[in-house]
Amino acid sequence: MNPVLSQEEIDALMEGMKTGEIDVAKIEEKEQPKVKSYDFRRPVRLSKEYVSTLNMVFEEYSKIASNLLTTQLRSNVSVDLMSIEQVSFDEFMHSVPHFTMMGMFHADPQPGIQIVEMNPQICFQLVEILCGSSEDNIFKDEVTKDYFTEIELAILEDVIRQFGDAFQHAWRDIIQLEVRMDSMENNSQMIQAISPNEPVTLVTFTIEMMGNTSFMNLCIPYVFFETLLDKLSLRNWFHSGKGADSTDQEQLAKNIQGVRLDLEVLLGKTHINLDNFLQLEVGDIITLDKKINEPLLLSIEQEPYYLVKPGVRDDKMAVEVLEDIGGNQEE
Repeated sequence: MNPVLSQEEIDALMEGMKTGEIDVAKIEEKEQPKVKSYDFRRPVRLSKEYVSTLNMVFEEYSKIASNLLTTQLRSNVSVDLMSIEQVSFDEFMHSVPHFTMMGMFHADPQPGIQIVEMNPQICFQLVEILCGSSEDNIFKDEVTKDYFTEIELAILEDVIRQFGDAFQHAWRDIIQLEVRMDSMENNSQMIQAISPNEPVTLVTFTIEMMGNTSFMNLCIPYVFFETLLDKLSLRNWFHSGKGADSTDQEQLAKNIQGVRLDLEVLLGKTHINLDNFLQLEVGDIITLDKKINEPLLLSIEQEPYYLVKPGVRDDKMAVEVLEDIGGNQEE
């Protein structure tokens, strides 16, 4: 409560204002209250703490999706979390083109439907990769089609199912989900599964493959999180004490089983001067540094791992593993 001034103090203030000793402007200046604008049409349902937990969940999601796609495409694919926003479903739908690829999932026992949205350009590129096209042909020209054939949709369905599997695994430490694919749609105007004003969490990822980058959106309605708010608390998250169990290890092993490795066997080496190199002709014999009965070196991904003995099997060159050198021997 402000103190009451005496008459003498009031007279002194009046005299000071007349003589200029007291700046009236400074007295009138008041600190403006800091007001944060709030849009009642877009209520923020998830606190910063919950969003922080979602960051961890979807960082895990991006790693799992990267592994699954790398295995499926036989090529390195990097999926990275870009942002997490809270918007209305109507805003999300206005941010995507009319022609796009959308896969819809249910994650039982949670309510609501999740939507995976991918740019058509990367969808066509994924189809090309899965059909055996080379990298040079895939990214040579931009595809201008505005439709997907039945065959392309069937191929893309397998890809989008991988994102559903990644979603299920990413949530396994919080809740056991049973993710099932509901449908696919390539016209965003046909999606009416969620009310326009319903709040949703929009998770955006970047997908990088073969030196090209595109985007993918994951749209999750707020009703999915309503019964999980207690479990999304960081305190509960870190106090749960869950570590890697046998199920995690089995899933990791399953994910990497299909990864291809390059194996090379070094037949031998030698040195030759430039003059002899320029005189090489068909039929010339080059002597290597390996004796005929000496083991050869087998490398995996350019790392030496085994000593092997060359031979023939089923009319093809083959090698027999003789010794494990553990990938640490110097050439």
